[in-house]
Amino acid sequence: MVNFMVFCCLRDSSRRTLYPPFPPVVFRHFSLWSMKKDPDLESALSRNRRWIVNNQIKNIILRCPHQVAPVKFLQKKFKTLDLQGKALNWLKKYPCCFEVYLRHDEYYCQLTKPMMHLVDEEECVKDMQGPVYVERLARLLMMSTNQRLNVVKLNELKRNFGFPDDYVIRIVAKYGDMFRIVNHSGRKSSMEIELVSWKPDIAISSVEALAQKQGSEPRFSCSLPSTWVKSWERFHAFNATPYISPYSDPSGLVEGSKELEKRSVALVHELLSLTLWKKASIVKLAHFRREFCLPEKLNVMLLKHPGIFYVSNKYQIYTVLLREGYNGSDLIEKDPLVVVKEKFGELMQEGSHEYNRRRYLVNLEKKRKNGMLMGRLEKRRDTSGEVSEQDNQGDKLGGLFDPEERKRFYKVLFEDNPPET
Repeated sequence: MVNFMVFCCLRDSSRRTLYPPFPPVVFRHFSLWSMKKDPDLESALSRNRRWIVNNQIKNIILRCPHQVAPVKFLQKKFKTLDLQGKALNWLKKYPCCFEVYLRHDEYYCQLTKPMMHLVDEEECVKDMQGPVYVERLARLLMMSTNQRLNVVKLNELKRNFGFPDDYVIRIVAKYGDMFRIVNHSGRKSSMEIELVSWKPDIAISSVEALAQKQGSEPRFSCSLPSTWVKSWERFHAFNATPYISPYSDPSGLVEGSKELEKRSVALVHELLSLTLWKKASIVKLAHFRREFCLPEKLNVMLLKHPGIFYVSNKYQIYTVLLREGYNGSDLIEKDPLVVVKEKFGELMQEGSHEYNRRRYLVNLEKKRKNGMLMGRLEKRRDTSGEVSEQDNQGDKLGGLFDPEERKRFYKVLFEDNPPET
């Protein structure tokens, strides 16, 4: 290949007028990211997307002084939210959530009263769910190789697990008998949370807990149509090997072996089962590759098991969902925090319907006015048509322009005796 390109360059240098230079050849290595679309799960992602964006806007407004944010400030944050267009137009789409007003020639935004009630309800749920968050964080640390996780990395997934923004103070510092902060270098980016004591009673995965209830061996479940024959065959072959707990020590497993893959699948399954929406960003999960001993090509492993995981590229964000966590597009088991957040979604939907109704009435009024104007124009056209039609009749034979009528006119004019009447 190299010799061929050198030959082409020499040929082009000697005969430039006859042979234009070849474009550079670029080789790219693409990863396998395709999976058959599931309309129900895609719908769930689409519904969650609008909620996630508005929830982030809500958090930004709550952090502003007096919980009021200039719309210009929110416009700057739109890039980080992967949104385009004007922030003012987006906020006006949800009048039940965001109240926009004009002051001193500048737009400001604050949360509405129903929205503030949901914020208070969400805080109450977080206070009540304290022990659940403690157990959830302990499980994450127990699945890591050295029972430690970086705080900066964990912050990327804290909302997936329902942790409050101040979880380091509310959870870690409050439960010193279970967690402690470790920072050997003194840098903020190297701060880690470490598990103080192992809890064997919670080192049980969701797959193992279900097997104990059913009195059977722990096995994965498959949520694929019966027509996917080859996928079912691969799933049965994979599920036939013994289940390996994600809380087990992976140091004795050989890299690239089926046993390590079995544990990796079990670990991702357990991570997704701990999240609120049974889903997570693949890119963010890959950040914990060393901590959780995950394969380097995590996406390839997930796509090998379509009966357990569903991979989507909705909104150009690679996301993995736990299939067994959904019934169609709805979650099967809902965390109390999810129930509150769904009320937020209903409030968003109500505001969106109100916004769409207003837009419909405005457009209807515009069409009505345009219709009246068009009616006047048509009436003018009809009137002008009648006048032109009368004028055109004068051009036809008849009246003084008719030769016979002219003869009669002149005969009457010059005759001595007038015509008898």
